[in-house]
Amino acid sequence: MRSRFVPYFAGLLSGLLTGGILWLILSQPRGAPVTLLPPPSPAPLRIHVAGAVRAPGVYSLQAGSLVEQAIEAAGGLVEGASLDSINLAARLQDGDQVRVPSRAAAVEELTSPVSTLGLETPGAPVNLNTASAAELDRLPGIGPSLAKEIIAYRESHGVFAAVEDLLLVPGIGPAKLASLRDLVSVQ
Repeated sequence: MRSRFVPYFAGLLSGLLTGGILWLILSQPRGAPVTLLPPPSPAPLRIHVAGAVRAPGVYSLQAGSLVEQAIEAAGGLVEGASLDSINLAARLQDGDQVRVPSRAAAVEELTSPVSTLGLETPGAPVNLNTASAAELDRLPGIGPSLAKEIIAYRESHGVFAAVEDLLLVPGIGPAKLASLRDLVSVQ
C-alpha cells in the first residue's frame, strides 16, 4: 500500500517545488533597492595663520592637517621667523591660530626687564599658547613639573583653544582652573 502512494507524493512534491521556483522567478521584486553612498568627507578646518609668514590670514585645510601645513598654506616663513616655540607636528583643530614669532620678538622677550627680573605687567594674563616654563611656573599653584605638563600638552595637541582646555592637562582639576582663570589667556 505504501508503494502506491510514493509516486503520488513524489509528483506532489516536485509540483510544489516547480511552482515555488516559477513564482520566485516571475514575481516582481519588493522594496526599494539599497543605494550605498560614499562616506561624508570631513569639513575643512579654518585656521588663522599670523606672525612671521608671507601671507597671514585665514586658510581652509583638510582635517588632520599639521601646523607645518598651515604655515605652507600662508606662503611659508619670512626671513627672521623663529620656529623654536612652535611644534610643527601638532595636529590642528577647527578655529586654531598658528602664530609664528619673529626672532626679533623672541630676543626682545628674553632681554626685556620684565622677563629677566621675573616681573609681570599687573593685570596682564599669561598666554597659555606662548608662555615658557618659567612664565607658567610663576603662576600660583603651578610648579616646574606642572609647567612642563602644560607645555608637553601644548606641543602634542596644539594650541589651547580656550582656558578651559587646561582641564585636559594631567594634574589640573576644576579647583586649580578656577584659581588660574583670571591669570591666563589664549591668544
